[in-house]
Amino acid sequence: MTALRQRTRTRYGDRPGIAYLFLSPWMAGALLLTVGPMLASLYLSFTNYDLFTTPRWIGLANYRRLLLDDPRFLTAVWVTVKYVALSTPLKLVAALAVAMLLNRASRAQGFYRSAFYAPSLLGASVAVALVWRVIFDTNGIVDQSLSTLGIHTGGWVASPRYALLVIVALAVWQFGAPMVIFLAGLKQIPAELYDAAAVDGAGWWRTFRSVTLPMLSPVIFFNLVLETIHAFQAFTGAFVVSGGRGGPTDSTLFYTLYLYQKGFTEYRMGYASAMAWLLVIAIAAITALLFRTARMWVFYAGEDGR
Repeated sequence: MTALRQRTRTRYGDRPGIAYLFLSPWMAGALLLTVGPMLASLYLSFTNYDLFTTPRWIGLANYRRLLLDDPRFLTAVWVTVKYVALSTPLKLVAALAVAMLLNRASRAQGFYRSAFYAPSLLGASVAVALVWRVIFDTNGIVDQSLSTLGIHTGGWVASPRYALLVIVALAVWQFGAPMVIFLAGLKQIPAELYDAAAVDGAGWWRTFRSVTLPMLSPVIFFNLVLETIHAFQAFTGAFVVSGGRGGPTDSTLFYTLYLYQKGFTEYRMGYASAMAWLLVIAIAAITALLFRTARMWVFYAGEDGR
């Protein structure tokens, strides 16, 4: 094996161009489809641009208008924050609960795993959002079921009080991806820890709190970061359920939906670019904060001082 490595190093070690040749498709894609558009949007965020005329440099005017003179922008921020604060923990709790149930041996284990993961395969599709809107709309299944119990809502989609909850429920329903990750993490917890807890007389809750959660904390942190970022980028559900308007009374005006309205409805692409970069900065700051707080509650087996 050592001789083979030596011959390979001798043949290709002085020809790094071959490595760059194989990397070139990825590098071209990154430059043309990711880095290039990002730099272009950064430049456009400092301009007045409507897709049809030459961009005109206006400096920080877009950012000042967003932060100081646009009340709907602040509404969109608040609606998005509420959505993230509701959907992310509920989705993770549902995913962990189902993963713990599926972690038990069962003859139909494969079927149940596939069934619970199936909604996530559909993704944030327009078809699913349309069905969800019909279910929660006036005279929908949910509205009719509640009416039989004497609870009259008039349809969740048309209610400023409940419309956001419809989109939250759609996000929580698609908990398959974090569930699979939780299930993989549960498989890695040593059975000896549970045996020791049983010998000490620990009940279910004490075992869960003292064994499962600490050993699963890296996986919880991983899912928390991914789902938080994903929640801030939510768009399809809000667009379809609200009909692209963010209603009723801006109760479902997500940040991404308002960005879409500014960029592709009002053709204020410079303004939309500024919104996009503020979102990038906000997500980066929140992610950094999560990493900073992780040292206080994430347990990594084998670390010194733990």
